[in-house]
Amino acid sequence: MFPLLVFLLFYFFSPAAADLAADGSALIAFRNAVGRMVLPWNTSLSPCKWKGVVCSSNGVTSLRLPGRGLIGQIPTGTLGNLSNLRSLSLRRNALFGPLPSDLARCTHLHFLYLNQNRFSGQILPFISSITSLIRLNLADNNFSGEIPLSLNNLTHLNLLYLESNHFSGEMPNLDIPKLEHFNVSFNRLKGPVPEKLRGMPASAFLGMSMCGGPLQPCLGEAPLKLTNSSSLAGGAIAGIALGAFALFVLVLTVLFLFFRCKGKADEANFTETAGAKLPESAIKGKEMAAASAPPLGIAVSKKQLVFLGNAPRLFDLEDLLRSSAEVLGKGTYGIAYKAALEESLVVAVKRLKNVKMPEKEFAEKIKAISAMEHPNLVPLRAYYYSREEKFLVYDYMPLGSLSSLLHGNRGSSRTPLKWETRIKIALEAARGIECIHSTSPSASHGNIKSSNILITSSYRARVSEHGLSHLAPSSQNLTPEADVYSFGVLLLELVTGKAPAHGGRFVNLPRWVEETLIRGEGTRELFDEELTRFRSPEEEMLMLLQVGLDCTSQNPDHRPEMSSVVAKIEEIRHWAARKKDKLKEKEGPVVF
Repeated sequence: MFPLLVFLLFYFFSPAAADLAADGSALIAFRNAVGRMVLPWNTSLSPCKWKGVVCSSNGVTSLRLPGRGLIGQIPTGTLGNLSNLRSLSLRRNALFGPLPSDLARCTHLHFLYLNQNRFSGQILPFISSITSLIRLNLADNNFSGEIPLSLNNLTHLNLLYLESNHFSGEMPNLDIPKLEHFNVSFNRLKGPVPEKLRGMPASAFLGMSMCGGPLQPCLGEAPLKLTNSSSLAGGAIAGIALGAFALFVLVLTVLFLFFRCKGKADEANFTETAGAKLPESAIKGKEMAAASAPPLGIAVSKKQLVFLGNAPRLFDLEDLLRSSAEVLGKGTYGIAYKAALEESLVVAVKRLKNVKMPEKEFAEKIKAISAMEHPNLVPLRAYYYSREEKFLVYDYMPLGSLSSLLHGNRGSSRTPLKWETRIKIALEAARGIECIHSTSPSASHGNIKSSNILITSSYRARVSEHGLSHLAPSSQNLTPEADVYSFGVLLLELVTGKAPAHGGRFVNLPRWVEETLIRGEGTRELFDEELTRFRSPEEEMLMLLQVGLDCTSQNPDHRPEMSSVVAKIEEIRHWAARKKDKLKEKEGPVVF
C-alpha cells in the first residue's frame, strides 16, 4: 500500500498535474463565460480529452474552437492562465468586447486566430509583447484606433491580417523581417503606403484612401520622372508611338487568344509551384474595385464549402483560399494540392478537371463517395461546386504515395520499405478496394495504381480517388475485373521494385515476371534489391508474386475477386506467423 500511496501523492501533487489542473479550471471558466451550451466538456475527464484541446507534458498547448457558436466577452483569468499555450483559434464565433489583457501572459503563443468575430477596442500594447507570435489574424472584427508601431516587436511574425476592421490614421512603417502575408484592406486608413510595405501587393490595401507603392501615386509623386521632355528628339517620339501601337496590338492578340482558349485551359489558371495560392479568381468575384469591393477573402459567390457527414468544420472557403498550397501531383482527374491552413491543420485538395454535370447530380455522386467509409479509404471531408470550379477536400496523408516510397530518390539516405511493411500495405489496399467493390456488383475504382495508394504517418495504406471515375465524361470499360488486374500489377511492383511506367516508358510487369520465371535463372532476379539486401523471406515474396500473376490473367473471367485476393494475402501472413512460431518452438527457451 505504501508504494501505491507514494505514487498517488506524486501523481496528484506533481508540478505537471498541478499545471494541468490549473489549465482545466481556466478552460471551465472560459466555457462558462462564452460557451456553456456549446462546449459539452466532461469535467470528470482530463482536459486533454476535451474537444478542441491539445496537451503536452507541460499542460494545455492548443485550443482550437473555430465556428463553435461561442458568444460573449472573454473575461480575464481564463485564457491568460494557459501559460503554455502555443495555438489559439477562436475564428468564426460571436465573441465581442476588448481582448483580455492578461493574454499577454501567454508568452509562448505562436498562432493567434481571432478573425470573424465582433471584438472591439484598440490593439492593446500587450499584443506586441507576445514576441513569439508567428501568425496573427484579427480580420473581420470591430477593432478601431491606430495600428501601433510596436507591432515591429513581433520579429517572428510571418502573417498579419487586420482587414475589415475600423482602424484609422496613417499606416505605420512596419518593418517585420519575416512578414510574408499581410492585409489591412477595408479599414479607415489614409495617406501613403509606408516604404517598408511597398513590396506588398495592391490587394493588401484595398478600399481605403491610401496611395503610393503598389497603389496609385500620391499627389505630387510620379512613377517615372522625365527631364527636358519638351526637347525630346523626333525619333524618340516616333519610337514611343510605334512602341505604344505595337503594345496595343499585342494586348488585343492576347485577349483574343485568352477568350478563345479559356474553356480549354483550366490548369493554366493555377500556379503550380510551392507556396502558390489556391485559385480565387473563379470562386471570388471577377472584379475587386477599391471603392465597392467586398472585404478581401470573402467569397462574392453565395456558394460555400459543403461538409460531408460528421466531418469537423474547422475551416471555411476563405481559409482554404488564403492557405499556401503546394502541388502534390497531377492525376487523371485533376491536380492535387497540399493546403496548410493553420498550425497542424493540413488538408489535401483535388481540383477537378473536365467535370461537366448539374450541381444536383454532382452532389448526389459526391455524397455516395463520402458514404464509403472504411479505414483503408482516404476520407472525403468536403466539396465545392460552381460552374467554373469544382474541388474536393480530403484528409492529408503525410507520407505521400506508395509510388514515391517505392521509387523516390533511391540512395543511401533513403529508408527502404521493409517486407513486413510492404505486405501490410498490400493487404490494407486490397481491403480498401474490396470495400469499393462491395457497394454493388459492377462497382469499380477505375484507376488503381501505386500513386493512388496513400500512406499515413503510421504506414497505414489508404486508397485515394475512389468514386472519381463516375465524375468523368465517360466511365465505360471500368469493371471490377480491371481493378483486379491493376491491383495485380501493384503487387508485382511491390515485390520486384520495378515501376510499370517510368520516364514515359511502359514496362509490362506481368510478362516480364512470367518470362523470368520461364527462363529459370533463379528467383532472386525477380526481387527488389532492397528486399534481398535485408534477407527478406523469399517464400512469402514468391507467394505474393503468384497472387499478382493470378490477378493479371489475360482472361478477366480467370481473375479472382477482391475478397479472394484479401483472403490469399491474409493466408500468406498467417503462414509466415505460424512458421516463425514453429521456429521459436524448435529453438526452445533461452537459458542464461
